[in-house]
Amino acid sequence: MADIAIAGTSRRESGLWIAPPLLVLAGLFFYPLSLIVRQALTGDHGPVSLDQFAAVIQSGLFVGALLHTIEIAIAASVGCLILGFTIALVLAFVPFPGSREVARFIDTFIALPTFLAALAFTFIYGSAGVLNRALIELFGFEQAPIDFLYSPSGVVLAEVTVYTPFVLRPLLAAFSLIDLAQLEVASSLGARSWRIIREIILPAAMPALLAGGSLCLLLTVNEFGIVLFIGAKGVITLPLLVYDKAIQEFDYTSACVIAVINVALSLALYTLYRLMIARLGGNRAGVV
Repeated sequence: MADIAIAGTSRRESGLWIAPPLLVLAGLFFYPLSLIVRQALTGDHGPVSLDQFAAVIQSGLFVGALLHTIEIAIAASVGCLILGFTIALVLAFVPFPGSREVARFIDTFIALPTFLAALAFTFIYGSAGVLNRALIELFGFEQAPIDFLYSPSGVVLAEVTVYTPFVLRPLLAAFSLIDLAQLEVASSLGARSWRIIREIILPAAMPALLAGGSLCLLLTVNEFGIVLFIGAKGVITLPLLVYDKAIQEFDYTSACVIAVINVALSLALYTLYRLMIARLGGNRAGVV
């Protein structure tokens, strides 16, 4: 009986501890989200209808923004996977003085606001950036010779720079679990570097690659600061379209519809990310 009473008390105490975070979530997340959903479904105090969704989805502007969002997110995620895998290989299997410090320095990118990367790229590669000014002074160009920044390529490059650590970190954790003796045996038997990577390292890194790639895809789909600061011509993504509709056009209903679609897409990608971790071993991949 005493054990039952203690268990009941413990459950009540657990409920008390859970209540404050639930209240915070309700006030800061669920309530604003419910207002957005209501505006998307009812418009300006109208009846509940999906007409707003149909009108937005059928518009060419939304279709273009959705395609740009998916294209940029996929290209940036692939770039993060390639760059992250290459850097992780060097840091893990080609030891050099200061490799740990380099890895920690790259990790600090996770803590930085994304717009800083766009700002830095503008200072370096912009029309009036350091590189273009140097080339104009050296070779006398009339116009800036480097103009890739204000295009989808510039956005992708900035996002790869920012989000590669999200792939690098789980890869380094996965590589730390590989038995180096296995690599030495394979090398002594005549296996070349590419074969060792393909048959030993890559299979061990696959859970981290898939989990990190899924996370990068989720983050790049929702990226706003980089796209806004770079101001690429003709590049409108879903988050930027929400901003344009709400702030510049005052079309709050369309903005809420696009926001709901963006949230649904994000939740689908987050579900994919969690499934990747659960099926392929999140602990072994070095992710949570």
